Amino acid sequence: MSARDDILSNIRRSLGVSGTEAMRRQTVADRLAASPRGVVPQRGQGEPAAQRALFKQMAEAAQASLSEIASYADVPQAVAEYLRANNLPATLKMGDDPRLTDLAWSATALEVSRGRSHGDDLNAVSHAFAGVAESGTLIMASGPDNPTTLNFLPDNHIVVVAAKDIAGDYESVWTRLREHFGKGLMPRTVNMITGPSRSADIEQTLLLGAHGPRRLHIILVGS
Repeated sequence: MSARDDILSNIRRSLGVSGTEAMRRQTVADRLAASPRGVVPQRGQGEPAAQRALFKQMAEAAQASLSEIASYADVPQAVAEYLRANNLPATLKMGDDPRLTDLAWSATALEVSRGRSHGDDLNAVSHAFAGVAESGTLIMASGPDNPTTLNFLPDNHIVVVAAKDIAGDYESVWTRLREHFGKGLMPRTVNMITGPSRSADIEQTLLLGAHGPRRLHIILVGS
């Protein structure tokens, strides 16, 4: 018996069940099929403009920085300006997301490379699947387009998100994920990122970059 089987066996024994009960199995199947929504906080509800304003407020409260641009054509210049304003090297790692790779990076002085990070990249840019207004959180779906390593290994992470993809609550984003990838199919990893990495474990002193990027900059595209 594997460790997993041993743990599940102990749980079933403590509950006094075998795991084969038809009613219990049907209850689980019905819930998976219906994907019921949980309790949705009121805070993130409202018109799209209000949701975007709340997203910006909550993201900045979590110590992320944010800039707004009109179109994707402005992304390369916005990234270059952010790096220059923070005295950061003009280097950038990105995945294969066509929303980023098809842009005119050659019009900037940035040295752009593609692929996952091996831990030696200072700056990375990714595209978020969505943003959550109620908490200022970015939803990142893993894959070659946006490797998960870019979320955690570079010191400075720039994330592009479309204004139309800002949702009021997490439940709405899970619905979109199921619609986009197909019910029962998900990317290997869905990361929820709220602000730069931080820890206050030692003497309650806040340390940025403890487990990931010390800077998170969000570029909100469109209106």
